[in-house]
Amino acid sequence: MRGTLFIVAAPSGAGKSSLVNACLARDPSIRLSISFTSRAPRPGERHAEHYHFITADAFKAMIRAGEFFEYAEVHGDWKGTARQSVEPQLAAGHDVLLEIDWQGARQVREQVPEAVSVFILPPSRAALDQRMRKRGQDSEAVMAQRLAAAREEMSHVHEFDYVIVNEDFDTAVGEMCSVFTASRLRQRQQAERHHRLIEALLSEP
Repeated sequence: MRGTLFIVAAPSGAGKSSLVNACLARDPSIRLSISFTSRAPRPGERHAEHYHFITADAFKAMIRAGEFFEYAEVHGDWKGTARQSVEPQLAAGHDVLLEIDWQGARQVREQVPEAVSVFILPPSRAALDQRMRKRGQDSEAVMAQRLAAAREEMSHVHEFDYVIVNEDFDTAVGEMCSVFTASRLRQRQQAERHHRLIEALLSEP
């Protein structure tokens, strides 16, 4: 049977990557799709682990070739998911998780309406500001730009299936893992997964 596509989006500073990594550690059957980006790596980021880091020209060449499942310009840089990272995995029956923004999520839902989407919110604007500043990597001008972008991102929360407020990390991890589990237990998936069992249970004695 075809795998389930999970979409996780959040404003910068909401703790998306930490939550996703914790859930993947609990549920290693989910395959994380590594996005492509034209921005330079931040301190501690590694190629093909956090992102596939490529030039803007190379990214645009992939767009022209139709190689992206979804893509968008984010904070002045390009970010996208290659088809080769998603389609073969789903076809092989593996669940795939995309960490993307609202623009990418909208593109994905147009192509895969049955995708399950999750949006992560910070517990307050003050907490979001504090988490962003903890990184210590951006100037005040860049911080103001990123906070404005976060407000824009959060204005699309209503487009998602599930919403998790990341106030207590362990609670948020449990809630996200519960979404993944519940999605697999939907009638259509279970009917396909356990069709022999259901046929046997319904057969005449």
